[in-house]
Amino acid sequence: MPERDLIAHLARFAAALRERGVRVGLSDAIAAAEALILVDVGDRDEVRRALGVALRIRPADRPAFERAFEELWRAQPRGERGSTTARVQPSRGQALALGLAPADGERRPGDPSGVALGWSPEPRLKRKPFELCSPAELAEMERLLSRAARRLAARRSRRLVPTRGAGLTDLRRSFRRAVGTGGDLFALARRARALETPRLVFLCDTSGSMDPHSRFLLAFAVALRAVARDTEVFAFNTALVRVTSRLAPHLAPARLADRVPDWSGGTRIGECFETFVAEHAARLLGPKTVVIILSDGLDRGEPGRLAAAMRAIRARSRAVLWLNPLAGDPRYEATARGMQAALPFVDRLLPAHDLASLERVLPLLAA
Repeated sequence: MPERDLIAHLARFAAALRERGVRVGLSDAIAAAEALILVDVGDRDEVRRALGVALRIRPADRPAFERAFEELWRAQPRGERGSTTARVQPSRGQALALGLAPADGERRPGDPSGVALGWSPEPRLKRKPFELCSPAELAEMERLLSRAARRLAARRSRRLVPTRGAGLTDLRRSFRRAVGTGGDLFALARRARALETPRLVFLCDTSGSMDPHSRFLLAFAVALRAVARDTEVFAFNTALVRVTSRLAPHLAPARLADRVPDWSGGTRIGECFETFVAEHAARLLGPKTVVIILSDGLDRGEPGRLAAAMRAIRARSRAVLWLNPLAGDPRYEATARGMQAALPFVDRLLPAHDLASLERVLPLLAA
Protein backbone atom coordinates (compact mmCIF):
# COMPACT_ATOMS: atom_id res chain seq x y z
CA MET A 1 0.00 0.00 0.00
CA PRO A 2 1.51 3.38 -0.96
CA GLU A 3 2.20 5.61 2.02
CA ARG A 4 -0.22 8.36 0.94
CA ASP A 5 -3.00 5.72 0.67
CA LEU A 6 -2.18 4.54 4.18
CA ILE A 7 -2.47 8.08 5.54
CA ALA A 8 -5.76 8.54 3.71
CA HIS A 9 -7.16 5.30 5.16
CA LEU A 10 -6.08 6.30 8.67
CA ALA A 11 -7.58 9.76 8.32
CA ARG A 12 -10.94 8.27 7.31
CA PHE A 13 -10.69 5.72 10.14
CA ALA A 14 -9.95 8.41 12.73
CA ALA A 15 -12.87 10.50 11.44
CA ALA A 16 -15.18 7.47 11.68
CA LEU A 17 -14.10 6.89 15.28
CA ARG A 18 -14.69 10.52 16.22
CA GLU A 19 -18.18 10.35 14.67
CA ARG A 20 -18.88 7.46 17.04
CA GLY A 21 -17.69 9.44 20.05
CA VAL A 22 -14.18 7.93 20.36
CA ARG A 23 -11.49 10.47 21.24
CA VAL A 24 -8.74 10.31 18.61
CA GLY A 25 -6.22 13.12 18.23
CA LEU A 26 -3.56 13.90 15.67
CA SER A 27 -0.81 12.39 17.83
CA ASP A 28 -2.84 9.16 18.08
CA ALA A 29 -3.15 8.98 14.28
CA ILE A 30 0.61 9.50 13.92
CA ALA A 31 1.23 6.70 16.45
CA ALA A 32 -1.11 4.44 14.44
CA ALA A 33 0.82 5.13 11.24
CA GLU A 34 4.10 4.28 12.98
CA ALA A 35 2.57 1.07 14.38
CA LEU A 36 1.40 -0.10 10.95
CA ILE A 37 4.94 0.24 9.62
CA LEU A 38 5.93 -2.55 12.02
CA VAL A 39 3.20 -5.08 11.21
CA ASP A 40 1.91 -7.12 8.28
CA VAL A 41 -0.89 -5.01 6.78
CA GLY A 42 -2.24 -8.10 5.04
CA ASP A 43 -3.00 -9.69 8.40
CA ARG A 44 -6.40 -8.52 9.64
CA ASP A 45 -5.87 -9.43 13.31
CA GLU A 46 -2.38 -7.92 13.41
CA VAL A 47 -3.66 -4.64 11.99
CA ARG A 48 -6.56 -4.60 14.45
CA ARG A 49 -4.25 -5.13 17.43
CA ALA A 50 -1.80 -2.50 16.20
CA LEU A 51 -4.51 0.13 15.78
CA GLY A 52 -6.14 -0.72 19.10
CA VAL A 53 -2.87 -0.27 20.98
CA ALA A 54 -1.64 2.81 19.11
CA LEU A 55 -4.98 4.61 19.40
CA ARG A 56 -5.31 3.64 23.08
CA ILE A 57 -8.84 2.29 22.66
CA ARG A 58 -10.64 2.03 25.99
CA PRO A 59 -12.85 -0.98 26.79
CA ALA A 60 -15.96 1.21 26.61
CA ASP A 61 -15.01 2.29 23.07
CA ARG A 62 -14.20 -1.20 21.82
CA PRO A 63 -17.59 -1.86 20.09
CA ALA A 64 -17.35 1.44 18.17
CA PHE A 65 -13.74 0.66 17.24
CA GLU A 66 -14.69 -2.80 15.93
CA ARG A 67 -17.50 -1.41 13.75
CA ALA A 68 -15.25 1.30 12.30
CA PHE A 69 -12.48 -1.24 11.70
CA GLU A 70 -14.84 -3.55 9.78
CA GLU A 71 -15.79 -0.63 7.52
CA LEU A 72 -12.12 0.30 7.01
CA TRP A 73 -11.16 -3.28 6.13
CA ARG A 74 -14.00 -3.74 3.64
CA ALA A 75 -13.10 -0.41 2.02
CA GLN A 76 -9.57 -1.55 1.05
CA PRO A 77 -9.09 -2.97 -2.45
CA ARG A 78 -8.70 -6.74 -2.36
CA GLY A 79 -5.13 -6.62 -3.65
CA GLU A 80 -4.05 -4.44 -0.75
CA ARG A 81 -5.14 -6.89 1.90
CA GLY A 82 -4.96 -10.25 0.22
CA SER A 83 -1.24 -10.87 0.49
CA THR A 84 0.25 -12.04 3.75
CA THR A 85 3.62 -10.60 2.73
CA ALA A 86 2.50 -7.09 1.84
CA ARG A 87 3.98 -4.49 4.18
CA VAL A 88 3.68 -0.76 4.46
CA GLN A 89 6.80 0.76 2.92
CA PRO A 90 7.99 3.69 5.02
CA SER A 91 9.42 6.92 3.70
CA ARG A 92 13.22 7.18 3.80
CA GLY A 93 13.03 9.40 6.88
CA GLN A 94 10.84 6.91 8.70
CA ALA A 95 13.01 3.99 7.59
CA LEU A 96 16.17 5.69 8.86
CA ALA A 97 14.51 6.48 12.20
CA LEU A 98 13.42 2.86 12.58
CA GLY A 99 16.80 1.44 11.53
CA LEU A 100 15.33 -0.17 8.41
CA ALA A 101 17.46 1.64 5.85
CA PRO A 102 21.18 2.41 5.60
CA ALA A 103 22.35 5.91 6.37
CA ASP A 104 23.87 7.95 3.54
CA GLY A 105 27.18 6.46 2.48
CA GLU A 106 26.45 3.03 3.98
CA ARG A 107 26.01 -0.06 1.90
CA ARG A 108 24.24 -3.31 2.37
CA PRO A 109 25.06 -6.65 0.73
CA GLY A 110 23.65 -6.65 -2.80
CA ASP A 111 23.05 -2.88 -2.74
CA PRO A 112 25.68 -1.22 -4.95
CA SER A 113 24.19 2.24 -4.62
CA GLY A 114 24.06 2.22 -0.83
CA VAL A 115 20.73 4.12 -0.85
CA ALA A 116 18.06 1.52 -1.63
CA LEU A 117 15.57 0.83 1.13
CA GLY A 118 15.40 -2.67 2.52
CA TRP A 119 13.90 -4.61 5.41
CA SER A 120 16.04 -6.25 8.06
CA PRO A 121 14.07 -8.50 10.44
CA GLU A 122 16.16 -7.76 13.53
CA PRO A 123 15.65 -3.94 13.62
CA ARG A 124 11.92 -4.44 12.98
CA LEU A 125 11.59 -7.01 15.77
CA LYS A 126 13.64 -4.95 18.20
CA ARG A 127 11.19 -2.05 17.86
CA LYS A 128 7.94 -4.00 17.73
CA PRO A 129 5.85 -3.69 20.93
CA PHE A 130 5.44 -7.00 22.76
CA GLU A 131 1.65 -6.86 22.67
CA LEU A 132 1.72 -6.81 18.84
CA CYS A 133 4.00 -9.83 18.49
CA SER A 134 2.98 -13.29 17.35
CA PRO A 135 4.22 -16.33 19.32
CA ALA A 136 6.83 -16.99 16.61
CA GLU A 137 8.11 -13.40 16.85
CA LEU A 138 8.29 -13.59 20.63
CA ALA A 139 10.36 -16.78 20.36
CA GLU A 140 12.74 -15.08 17.92
CA MET A 141 13.05 -12.05 20.20
CA GLU A 142 13.91 -14.32 23.13
CA ARG A 143 16.78 -15.72 21.04
CA LEU A 144 18.00 -12.19 20.24
CA LEU A 145 17.72 -11.22 23.91
CA SER A 146 19.78 -14.23 25.00
CA ARG A 147 22.48 -13.20 22.55
CA ALA A 148 22.46 -9.64 23.92
CA ALA A 149 22.62 -10.90 27.51
CA ARG A 150 25.80 -12.83 26.75
CA ARG A 151 27.56 -9.51 26.17
CA LEU A 152 26.93 -8.74 29.84
CA ALA A 153 28.82 -11.89 30.81
CA ALA A 154 31.93 -10.64 28.97
CA ARG A 155 31.94 -7.21 30.59
CA ARG A 156 35.19 -6.45 32.43
CA SER A 157 35.37 -4.60 35.75
CA ARG A 158 38.10 -2.24 36.91
CA ARG A 159 39.24 -4.75 39.52
CA LEU A 160 42.47 -6.63 38.69
CA VAL A 161 42.80 -10.31 39.62
CA PRO A 162 45.59 -12.87 39.12
CA THR A 163 45.54 -14.59 35.73
CA ARG A 164 47.56 -17.30 33.99
CA GLY A 165 47.16 -15.71 30.59
CA ALA A 166 48.05 -12.34 29.14
CA GLY A 167 47.76 -9.32 31.40
CA LEU A 168 49.62 -6.63 33.29
CA THR A 169 52.81 -7.61 35.10
CA ASP A 170 52.34 -7.96 38.86
CA LEU A 171 55.79 -7.06 40.19
CA ARG A 172 54.97 -7.70 43.84
CA ARG A 173 53.80 -11.24 43.24
CA SER A 174 56.64 -11.83 40.79
CA PHE A 175 59.29 -10.89 43.39
CA ARG A 176 57.53 -12.97 46.01
CA ARG A 177 57.77 -15.99 43.72
CA ALA A 178 61.43 -15.31 43.13
CA VAL A 179 62.18 -15.80 46.84
CA GLY A 180 61.63 -19.52 46.40
CA THR A 181 63.95 -19.74 43.37
CA GLY A 182 66.96 -17.93 44.79
CA GLY A 183 65.98 -14.59 43.29
CA ASP A 184 65.57 -15.83 39.71
CA LEU A 185 62.46 -14.61 37.85
CA PHE A 186 61.56 -17.72 35.90
CA ALA A 187 57.98 -16.52 35.26
CA LEU A 188 56.27 -13.19 35.74
CA ALA A 189 52.99 -13.04 37.64
CA ARG A 190 50.23 -11.20 35.81
CA ARG A 191 46.90 -9.59 36.55
CA ALA A 192 43.89 -8.89 34.32
CA ARG A 193 40.57 -7.15 34.74
CA ALA A 194 38.00 -9.44 36.32
CA LEU A 195 34.81 -10.39 34.60
CA GLU A 196 31.94 -8.33 36.00
CA THR A 197 29.25 -10.57 37.52
CA PRO A 198 26.30 -8.44 38.57
CA ARG A 199 24.05 -9.53 41.42
CA LEU A 200 20.46 -9.05 40.28
CA VAL A 201 17.05 -9.26 41.96
CA PHE A 202 13.97 -9.16 39.71
CA LEU A 203 10.52 -8.23 41.02
CA CYS A 204 8.09 -9.05 38.18
CA ASP A 205 4.48 -7.83 38.11
CA THR A 206 2.12 -10.57 36.83
CA SER A 207 -1.17 -8.70 37.35
CA GLY A 208 -3.83 -8.39 34.65
CA SER A 209 -2.62 -5.05 33.30
CA MET A 210 0.84 -6.56 32.73
CA ASP A 211 -0.43 -9.68 30.96
CA PRO A 212 0.70 -8.63 27.42
CA HIS A 213 4.24 -8.07 28.73
CA SER A 214 4.76 -10.64 31.52
CA ARG A 215 6.04 -13.48 29.31
CA PHE A 216 8.78 -11.49 27.65
CA LEU A 217 9.83 -9.62 30.78
CA LEU A 218 10.22 -12.94 32.59
CA ALA A 219 12.20 -14.17 29.58
CA PHE A 220 14.44 -11.14 30.12
CA ALA A 221 15.09 -12.37 33.66
CA VAL A 222 15.75 -15.90 32.37
CA ALA A 223 18.29 -14.61 29.80
CA LEU A 224 20.18 -12.64 32.43
CA ARG A 225 20.14 -15.48 34.95
CA ALA A 226 21.82 -17.69 32.34
CA VAL A 227 24.88 -15.39 32.40
CA ALA A 228 24.61 -13.97 35.93
CA ARG A 229 23.96 -16.97 38.13
CA ASP A 230 23.64 -14.89 41.28
CA THR A 231 20.18 -13.75 40.18
CA GLU A 232 16.90 -14.07 42.06
CA VAL A 233 13.45 -13.69 40.49
CA PHE A 234 10.14 -13.00 42.25
CA ALA A 235 6.65 -12.70 40.78
CA PHE A 236 4.05 -10.53 42.47
CA ASN A 237 0.41 -9.46 42.07
CA THR A 238 -1.64 -9.73 45.26
CA ALA A 239 1.08 -11.95 46.79
CA LEU A 240 4.84 -12.40 46.39
CA VAL A 241 6.23 -15.72 45.11
CA ARG A 242 9.88 -16.69 44.58
CA VAL A 243 10.11 -18.30 41.11
CA THR A 244 13.89 -18.52 40.64
CA SER A 245 14.00 -22.31 40.74
CA ARG A 246 11.06 -22.59 38.32
CA LEU A 247 12.61 -20.53 35.54
CA ALA A 248 14.41 -22.23 32.68
CA PRO A 249 15.31 -21.49 29.05
CA HIS A 250 12.32 -21.63 26.69
CA LEU A 251 10.07 -20.55 29.55
CA ALA A 252 6.47 -21.76 29.36
CA PRO A 253 4.41 -19.01 31.01
CA ALA A 254 1.30 -21.19 31.14
CA ARG A 255 3.07 -23.70 33.38
CA LEU A 256 4.54 -20.96 35.54
CA ALA A 257 1.15 -19.24 35.81
CA ASP A 258 -0.31 -22.39 37.39
CA ARG A 259 2.14 -22.02 40.30
CA VAL A 260 1.75 -18.26 40.84
CA PRO A 261 -1.42 -17.36 42.78
CA ASP A 262 -3.71 -14.76 41.15
CA TRP A 263 -1.70 -14.63 37.91
CA SER A 264 -3.25 -11.96 35.65
CA GLY A 265 -5.41 -10.75 38.54
CA GLY A 266 -5.15 -7.73 40.82
CA THR A 267 -2.05 -6.14 42.28
CA ARG A 268 -0.94 -4.87 45.68
CA ILE A 269 2.61 -3.76 45.07
CA GLY A 270 3.20 -2.21 48.47
CA GLU A 271 2.14 -5.30 50.41
CA CYS A 272 4.19 -7.59 48.16
CA PHE A 273 7.28 -5.41 48.56
CA GLU A 274 6.76 -5.37 52.34
CA THR A 275 6.89 -9.17 52.23
CA PHE A 276 10.08 -9.04 50.17
CA VAL A 277 11.74 -6.66 52.66
CA ALA A 278 10.69 -8.71 55.68
CA GLU A 279 11.58 -12.18 54.32
CA HIS A 280 14.31 -11.74 51.70
CA ALA A 281 16.01 -8.34 51.80
CA ALA A 282 18.57 -9.17 54.49
CA ARG A 283 19.79 -12.19 52.52
CA LEU A 284 19.64 -10.86 48.96
CA LEU A 285 20.30 -7.12 49.04
CA GLY A 286 23.67 -5.46 49.46
CA PRO A 287 26.04 -2.84 48.03
CA LYS A 288 26.55 -4.90 44.84
CA THR A 289 22.88 -5.71 44.21
CA VAL A 290 20.82 -4.13 41.43
CA VAL A 291 17.05 -4.46 41.95
CA ILE A 292 15.01 -4.52 38.71
CA ILE A 293 11.27 -3.93 39.06
CA LEU A 294 9.14 -4.88 36.05
CA SER A 295 5.74 -3.22 36.51
CA ASP A 296 3.37 -0.61 35.13
CA GLY A 297 2.95 0.78 38.65
CA LEU A 298 -0.85 0.42 38.66
CA ASP A 299 -1.36 -0.41 42.34
CA ARG A 300 -4.60 -1.01 44.23
CA GLY A 301 -2.91 -0.88 47.62
CA GLU A 302 -1.95 1.91 49.99
CA PRO A 303 0.75 4.20 48.48
CA GLY A 304 2.32 4.81 51.91
CA ARG A 305 3.12 1.12 52.31
CA LEU A 306 4.75 1.04 48.87
CA ALA A 307 6.85 4.12 49.66
CA ALA A 308 8.08 2.62 52.94
CA ALA A 309 9.02 -0.67 51.27
CA MET A 310 10.79 1.11 48.41
CA ARG A 311 12.76 3.20 50.90
CA ALA A 312 13.99 0.02 52.59
CA ILE A 313 14.88 -1.65 49.27
CA ARG A 314 16.79 1.39 48.00
CA ALA A 315 18.73 1.77 51.28
CA ARG A 316 20.14 -1.76 50.96
CA SER A 317 20.88 -1.86 47.20
CA ARG A 318 23.43 -0.45 44.79
CA ALA A 319 20.67 0.71 42.43
CA VAL A 320 16.95 0.32 41.77
CA LEU A 321 15.76 0.28 38.14
CA TRP A 322 12.03 0.41 37.40
CA LEU A 323 11.11 -0.90 33.94
CA ASN A 324 7.63 0.23 32.91
CA PRO A 325 6.05 -0.88 29.58
CA LEU A 326 3.87 2.26 29.58
CA ALA A 327 6.97 4.48 29.57
CA GLY A 328 7.59 3.50 25.95
CA ASP A 329 4.88 5.98 24.95
CA PRO A 330 6.41 9.49 24.73
CA ARG A 331 3.12 10.84 26.10
CA TYR A 332 3.44 8.76 29.29
CA GLU A 333 3.43 10.57 32.62
CA ALA A 334 3.98 8.80 35.94
CA THR A 335 0.67 9.93 37.45
CA ALA A 336 -0.45 6.55 38.86
CA ARG A 337 -0.43 6.52 42.67
CA GLY A 338 1.94 3.59 42.81
CA MET A 339 4.51 5.19 40.52
CA GLN A 340 4.35 8.51 42.38
CA ALA A 341 4.96 6.74 45.68
CA ALA A 342 7.90 4.73 44.31
CA LEU A 343 9.70 7.31 42.15
CA PRO A 344 11.66 9.05 44.96
CA PHE A 345 13.43 5.73 45.60
CA VAL A 346 14.07 4.75 41.95
CA ASP A 347 17.41 5.50 40.31
CA ARG A 348 16.12 5.11 36.76
CA LEU A 349 12.57 4.82 35.35
CA LEU A 350 12.96 3.15 31.96
CA PRO A 351 10.67 1.87 29.17
CA ALA A 352 10.23 -1.88 28.70
CA HIS A 353 7.83 -2.17 25.77
CA ASP A 354 10.13 -3.74 23.15
CA LEU A 355 13.42 -5.58 22.76
CA ALA A 356 15.40 -2.43 21.98
CA SER A 357 14.36 -0.86 25.29
CA LEU A 358 15.49 -3.93 27.24
CA GLU A 359 18.86 -4.01 25.45
CA ARG A 360 19.47 -0.43 26.59
CA VAL A 361 19.16 -1.63 30.22
CA LEU A 362 22.05 -4.10 30.01
CA PRO A 363 24.95 -1.60 30.32
CA LEU A 364 23.37 -0.21 33.50
CA LEU A 365 23.53 -3.53 35.31
CA ALA A 366 27.31 -3.72 35.49
CA ALA A 367 28.06 0.01 35.72
